Amino acid sequence: MTIFDLICMAAFFATAILLVATVVAALRGRRRLALGLLRGLAIFITVYLVVIVVVSLASPQRVLQLNDPQCFDDWCIAVASVEQAPVADDVSYTVALRVFSRARGRPQRENGVSVYMLDGYGRQYQPQDDPDAVPLDVLLDPGESVIATRRFVLPADARNPGLVVAHGRFPGMLIIGDDRSLLHKPSVVRFP
Repeated sequence: MTIFDLICMAAFFATAILLVATVVAALRGRRRLALGLLRGLAIFITVYLVVIVVVSLASPQRVLQLNDPQCFDDWCIAVASVEQAPVADDVSYTVALRVFSRARGRPQRENGVSVYMLDGYGRQYQPQDDPDAVPLDVLLDPGESVIATRRFVLPADARNPGLVVAHGRFPGMLIIGDDRSLLHKPSVVRFP
């Protein structure tokens, strides 16, 4: 947990408290106070969102290398290897992902995780359908790891490809500096 996670939680609780205070003031007939609280809440939310966007636009894209883990609590994923092969006028990339648990006490699973490839032009490529592939939300015992393989086909003109691990938008979109926050470029694993 980072300082920005704590700031997001504090902002959430402050918003909830201001909303409750606004409703209570309105129910008691104190319209002027309710409107003042509502105005303050709108200013607070606007400033918070502006800070998120400014930090997102000013932050560089995080570039990872092979075997660099991306962890969400005790669940982690890393690109273990990449194999490239020509396929007609395209290029096939077979990516081996090591999915592992750093937990010590109980099984771990991370829902809502997906991967896609991104080229230097900003184009996204989804993995080929494979019903036999190990799912990314596989339940892992403490310390367990599995290899999940995904295959992508990119056009031959795709330059500087990399893999992005997508992990849902919420609550990351509201955390200052998070790579899922509003307008922030996602972290990418660049291939050698």
